Amino acid sequence: MFESHSQAILELCRDQQLIAPSTLNDLNEEHKATGKPLADLIIEMGIVEKSVLLKKVADQLGYEYLEGSPGEIPGEVIASVQGSLARMYGVIPIRMDAQAIDLLASDPFNSQVIDDLTFALGKDVRLVVGDPVRIEGMLKLHYGDDETTVDDLLREMSSEDHDGSGGGDKELSEHDLEAMAGQTPIIRFVNLVIGQAIRDKASDIHFEPFEHEFKIRYRIDGALYEMAPPPKHLALPITSRIKVLSNLNIAERRIPQDGRIKLTLGGRPVDLRVSTLPTQFGESVVLRVLDQSAVQLDIGALGMPTDVFDGINEIIRRPNGIFIVTGPTGSGKTTTLYSALRVINTSDLKLLTAEDPVEYEIEGIMQVPVNHAVGLTFAAALRSFLRQDPDVIMVGEIRDLETAQIAIQASLTGHLVLSTLHTNDAPGAVTRLVDMGVEPFLIASSLEAVLAQRLVRRICKNCRTPYEPPAALLQQLGIDPVDIGNREFFYGRGCEHCSDTGYRGRMGVYEWLRLSEAVRDLVVERASTMVIKQKALEQGMRTLRDDGLRAIFDGATSIEEIIKYT
Repeated sequence: MFESHSQAILELCRDQQLIAPSTLNDLNEEHKATGKPLADLIIEMGIVEKSVLLKKVADQLGYEYLEGSPGEIPGEVIASVQGSLARMYGVIPIRMDAQAIDLLASDPFNSQVIDDLTFALGKDVRLVVGDPVRIEGMLKLHYGDDETTVDDLLREMSSEDHDGSGGGDKELSEHDLEAMAGQTPIIRFVNLVIGQAIRDKASDIHFEPFEHEFKIRYRIDGALYEMAPPPKHLALPITSRIKVLSNLNIAERRIPQDGRIKLTLGGRPVDLRVSTLPTQFGESVVLRVLDQSAVQLDIGALGMPTDVFDGINEIIRRPNGIFIVTGPTGSGKTTTLYSALRVINTSDLKLLTAEDPVEYEIEGIMQVPVNHAVGLTFAAALRSFLRQDPDVIMVGEIRDLETAQIAIQASLTGHLVLSTLHTNDAPGAVTRLVDMGVEPFLIASSLEAVLAQRLVRRICKNCRTPYEPPAALLQQLGIDPVDIGNREFFYGRGCEHCSDTGYRGRMGVYEWLRLSEAVRDLVVERASTMVIKQKALEQGMRTLRDDGLRAIFDGATSIEEIIKYT
């Protein structure tokens, strides 16, 4: 309940003195450690009854509270809000007159609901607080599960005549653009595209204008899939709607802009990072989905081998040293670091992060977005951090010598530093730091461990099928058919659960390098990556490829994925 509003619930309980401060602190610690909403913990432990807590929320927000059921709702009241809107915003209409409508809201904290629905319904909207579980049941009862699809809405929109067709859109004023962006079908379409992307677990949504068409593509499990394209003349209103939502300058179409959207879909909070780019045929817009509930920030659920899991847990509990996660863009480095921070995010440690940008907000951690325009670089943030009395510092990426030197300085003065680097494997991180200009003896005395990782697609469990791979494929993987024994190989045949791709979800493959004394000696001697790697392998390190073989033999992924990413 109220999963993204635990801070508001915490302040409410504190202000209203609903719970003893020590108990509230314990509950908040558990919320941070488990990620479970604070409201759910309070109710489950019987500390405050659900009805009492909901009544306090209503009082705090100045809304009416409805205990129990609203009774029989007239058909015309239910019909006044379209099913797609009701499901999207998690609301049920219970009363209305000529001027206003009362809506039971599953997320009363979200004021965006009032703004959007006042416009869409043409009435004053008053929110009413009720039990979110009951509201969920009422949504299914009155509006069913069957949601309008993007295809349905496109058919509906192309049968209607909308403004904004092509022509001289260069001359459109800011007011014209806002009017186009505010049309109900455009609002519904953008919400539906975002909603479908989140249901399909997409990580990015691409809106791409070309000369004769306007493409929409989703990135799911690292691969791009094209959606049904809307008519070309809707490119401008759709782009304008996204810019309105992300508070960007709607009239500026000549320079790139960056923003953020926070909205509630189906009563669930969604956070999106927005980037616009002017192209030959209009603005290209990419939304990065930062869906807190979809990202696994529990380190135990990342599917690491036991030795890697134990190693990371040992490193992050050290009082000082540097821990680096390495891999290409989109390999899950940030997720691994966030998961590690969540383990040690307790009231007795001060945690600071410098990120570009802050991707996930974690309560109890001071998170600083770097801003190059005003000179707030990783190095500048790190330097300030040392004056903030931290215990643990996370710096988004070590990009230059200055950042590397301050990170090492911080670790040598008793801080644990977590960061990322872009290298192909774990031993490569050491030589990358040397190439940057860091003195090898400083690396040897401060670097504790390096984790290299890749994300590979999981075979869909629903259509997983055993098969015998061709000898050429095994040769590419470096396996002798004689060594296979009776092990089975699998692939995904393709089914409705995985949209006929054969894959559903992703998993990590890992290479864990713990700096032993022997490896540290090699670092001081400026040994090459190959020499360091050879020594690490002698001491038991598994390469990314070897860990990929583990995943193949577990039936979790395919040979093709491991060859592609390792």
